[in-house]
Amino acid sequence: MTELDWSRFDAVLLDLDGTMIDTLGDFVAALNRMLADLPPPFAHATLLARDVERLIGKGSEHLIRAVLVKVQSDHAGAPSAAANAAQTDLNALYQLAWARYQHHYSAVNGSFARVYPGVLRGLQQLQSSGKRLACLTNKPTAFAHSLLKTKGLAEFFDVVYGGDAFERRKPDPLPLLKACEALGTPAQRTLMVGDSSNDAQAARAAGCAVWLVRYGYNHGEPIETVPADGYLDSLDQLLAAA
Repeated sequence: MTELDWSRFDAVLLDLDGTMIDTLGDFVAALNRMLADLPPPFAHATLLARDVERLIGKGSEHLIRAVLVKVQSDHAGAPSAAANAAQTDLNALYQLAWARYQHHYSAVNGSFARVYPGVLRGLQQLQSSGKRLACLTNKPTAFAHSLLKTKGLAEFFDVVYGGDAFERRKPDPLPLLKACEALGTPAQRTLMVGDSSNDAQAARAAGCAVWLVRYGYNHGEPIETVPADGYLDSLDQLLAAA
């Protein structure tokens, strides 16, 4: 394992989905319930976990639009009636889809999710080490707070910022810089821990070091194709690397 100079850091920023909590089941449930509320052919579509996993990580707006485009594309070669229905104006449909997704995700948030092995112990170790902690996710802030509370992780974080907290989200560096400002730590003394290229790109642009977990989503691509300072099989390995 790559060695980590722990004395370099005063704070740690942690991603949520795919890094601390496996929320794929929540996304699948909420999206399928959303589709059921839309007109055909969307109402007849069913998403599988493998369909959703590669779409996670860029925020709810991107996720919903990507799902609508996928369903429309899947029906493009259908018999004429279904094909015509599939040419629905996605911009108009998006507003309904967004409202239904928010409703259903709020209802299922955490119900089909699990905390990854090693996360609780890892957070306890980080807290005991005296580092300040922030949760930095592209999930809406309200959903992030609720999920962390439901899973017993909220107490570890000084601040929690979602994808709607600022005008730009990861992979833009702005959320990381704002989190560093809130924690009172310079970016060069702050470590980002995530599961995707979004986290790595944002960290590099902000001037933060970045370690990535091997078990997350990363848009369906192998995580070690993403340059990082180190890689983890579980969060409780972080201090072991120091």
